[in-house]
Amino acid sequence: MRSGSERFGTVSQRDGQVRDVLERVYGRYCHRKFVPPDPLQFVYKYQALRDREVVGFLSAALAYGRVRQIESSLRNLFGRMEQSPYTFVCSFGKTERRELADFKHRFTTGRDIADLLGVLRQVFDRWGSLEHYFLLGYDESDSTIIPALSRFCDSLLALYAQANDGRVTPGLKYLLAGPSAGSACKRMNLFLRWMVRKDAVDPGLWSSIDKAKLIVPVDVHMARLCRVLRFYERRALSLATAVEITKAFGELEPADPVKYDFALSRIGIVDNCDGSYRLACSNCELFEICFPS
Repeated sequence: MRSGSERFGTVSQRDGQVRDVLERVYGRYCHRKFVPPDPLQFVYKYQALRDREVVGFLSAALAYGRVRQIESSLRNLFGRMEQSPYTFVCSFGKTERRELADFKHRFTTGRDIADLLGVLRQVFDRWGSLEHYFLLGYDESDSTIIPALSRFCDSLLALYAQANDGRVTPGLKYLLAGPSAGSACKRMNLFLRWMVRKDAVDPGLWSSIDKAKLIVPVDVHMARLCRVLRFYERRALSLATAVEITKAFGELEPADPVKYDFALSRIGIVDNCDGSYRLACSNCELFEICFPS
């Protein structure tokens, strides 16, 4: 890996080459067959729009930890929700809460999930969908989705607090961590990518939000590759890091800055790239910009 004076300049100075390379990566990996073991796979197990919306939200909310652990936990959770997760949420009460009692994904408990589903039931009862609820805080004049996402997460927590003497549990705060709480918002930005974008991978269930406003959902794989590609210099993974990375992608694809997220993350997950040179690197589409001659 090159550093210092050997590095390329800004993305804009090499955008033609980088875009060509990323298009090849996108062409290789942007296919449904590469979705598993990504949590997005569970969205495609349902046909009804509202089921997909619920499943997408829960899958993104629990998208932390090892990939196989996430996959196992989601299979467990949706198995408890029977044929229709949306119906399970809309009828959520004591019986459904007991059904979740012994669920656990890392430090998220069945109570945390039950608290979240109780909030979602309020949303569906009053607004009909998560999209309609999200749009309450969406302003087309905002340059990014961050202000709307902040309003969305904060208002969901407020709904819970109103019914619980003003208190919010730490577990629910983690599941609904938004920008105002200082979160990098990887999981919520992942959910929004699934809902807003539409291609061979992303289902694009929402039609009222401009995909140009999305923020890259930065996880360890994406952060590693974007550092190799010289898209950012920050040490910490934060929302500011995600914004910086998104800005770099925006120089290449202004109307769709999150376009390459899934494809690039496959290089880390499928090809086990750790950012260091190995013999297999010469077969990777990124080789010419990771290790320029």
